[in-house]
Amino acid sequence: MYRNDGFRELDGQECLRLLAKVPVGRIVYTRQALPAVLPVNFCLDADSAVLLRTAADSELVRAVDGSVVAFEADEIDAAAHSGWSVVVTGSAMVVTDAAEHGRLVRTGPRSWVPSPSEVFIRVEPELVTGRELVGGRSMYGLGLSC
Repeated sequence: MYRNDGFRELDGQECLRLLAKVPVGRIVYTRQALPAVLPVNFCLDADSAVLLRTAADSELVRAVDGSVVAFEADEIDAAAHSGWSVVVTGSAMVVTDAAEHGRLVRTGPRSWVPSPSEVFIRVEPELVTGRELVGGRSMYGLGLSC
């Protein structure tokens, strides 16, 4: 980010605090050598990992298990021209430990589309970045609306 471009860089703790406020984000992964983006509900684990819950036989599981992915969530106020965006980049893995799976059944995200066989995907936060736009302001003045 450039100084005075209208955005404020968020530190890691701010990013995690903001992520905990929203229920939906987007996982970015590779599908057939092309970028793919899928909206998902999620939650943060106690260690700040992003947790997803999905059908065990889903394309998402096959595509992300053992891969580096990005996860993005945001909150935008179009009327006020303000908002924030946070990106978590890290390795994704299906939780296979039975005890951990049992814990996540109780504490992890609830599936919005339940499936008879569900798994949890954990995205380890190796890089957490974010930025905030406040009121559409920059060193050039107020932004104009379309």
